[in-house]
Amino acid sequence: MSNYLDLSIQEINKLLKEKQIKPIDLVNECFDRIEKNKDLNAFITLDKENAIKKAIELEGKEVDNPLFGIPIALKDNIITKDLRTTCASRMLENFIPIYNATVVKKLIEKNMIIIGKCNMDEFAMGSTSRTSYFGAPLNPWNKERVSGGSSGGSVVAVASRQIPLTLGSDTGGSIRQPSSYCGVVGMKPTYGRVSRYGLVPYASSLDQIGPVSRNVYENALLLNIIAGKDELDLTSSRKEVEDYTRLIGEDIKGMKIAVPNYFMSDIVDKEIKDKVNEIIELLKEKGATIDYIDIDFIENAVTIYQIIVMAEASSNLARFDGIRYGYSCENPKDMEDLYKRTRQEGFGTEVKRRIMVGSYLLSGENANVYYNKALQIRDDLKKSFEKAFEKYDLIIGPNATTVAYGINAKLDDPRQTFFDDALVMPTNMAGLPGMNVPIGFNNENMPIGLQIIGNSFEEAKMYKLAAFIEKELNLNLDPRGENNG
Repeated sequence: MSNYLDLSIQEINKLLKEKQIKPIDLVNECFDRIEKNKDLNAFITLDKENAIKKAIELEGKEVDNPLFGIPIALKDNIITKDLRTTCASRMLENFIPIYNATVVKKLIEKNMIIIGKCNMDEFAMGSTSRTSYFGAPLNPWNKERVSGGSSGGSVVAVASRQIPLTLGSDTGGSIRQPSSYCGVVGMKPTYGRVSRYGLVPYASSLDQIGPVSRNVYENALLLNIIAGKDELDLTSSRKEVEDYTRLIGEDIKGMKIAVPNYFMSDIVDKEIKDKVNEIIELLKEKGATIDYIDIDFIENAVTIYQIIVMAEASSNLARFDGIRYGYSCENPKDMEDLYKRTRQEGFGTEVKRRIMVGSYLLSGENANVYYNKALQIRDDLKKSFEKAFEKYDLIIGPNATTVAYGINAKLDDPRQTFFDDALVMPTNMAGLPGMNVPIGFNNENMPIGLQIIGNSFEEAKMYKLAAFIEKELNLNLDPRGENNG
């Protein structure tokens, strides 16, 4: 089996154009790698028959874009017509959608080949992917450690080189945190930059689909395809889509970069802070200006997030009642018994906990006391970020307070998964774009990532800095221990 998938997207594209390889070669290699890495549990559903059929169809077509014929997989909360979409839950274990999400339509239009659906936390609720009904995906750098979540499977599939690109979703760090744990590039675009139509909602005011990739350039290529206004999503922006690769390779001299003091406080492990400080010194040497700043309410992000996300989750998941679609309990005594048992049996523990808390937060006067107040503070947090971006081009800091921890660690505290995402939640609150770029390893060879936050719709500027760091460090990010260039 040839290692075409170890090549860059540009190299693969050149080989396809020159007819030296065919899309079916990439697809066969992809499924071969997935089979060899089954123990990582990155996938829930594969679509081998249709992927092969699509690859053969493409043989007679012109290679007309950089991602033509490239295999891709999707987080299993992105709706795919005629392909099982489970949200990693018993509730949707056998759900076959009748339409495609908008991002899926865009991938198909560019003749990318959808391989299957990736594992995740149930209904995207979690930071480790351990709440999946199908079992947790494992970190390819150390199978005894978590992959992160909730987009754990999407990240593991790319990190382990099973597939070049995937899509995840990010509600409170669900792309960036696992990307940091597993050593890949993950982007949460500006809220509204990518259509959410066909994304099974968790918290509608925070959810955003984004690309996961091996490197910065390929991440920008994928965002080029999926970004844009969608009339089916009233929250999607009409702002014109730009070429997100256009600034990659430019000098960073003169860039003004801020580091929130909270991001470098005692909540972050020393090894991670040391690695971030190395990057700060590198950027200074290359002509960037670095300042430490305070952002109002950022230390309250976890509490605000918990209130908003659980309230919206309880509302969004009310549709799963055992009647229209999804799991339905057997032999209910009456309608009340149907609702009660279906939700009791169909949802996992973490999902039920969040629904219960969210229902309480929205009941009666609690909606004003908790939810509406949290929205007000979130608006103040956003204004604080906006004020910072009046002076600075970008904001940087760690993505996570620790490296990936043991697969069985931190199981006794249901609050812990929220604190795992303390550094990435503020970006979702403000609706800003945020990304992870790998910056090295700790003394146990576990990846460490840098978070880059940009102003609204300034993803291209983020890719510029990320690509510069990537080039300077030139890390080997292949957990197989091979340097594939």
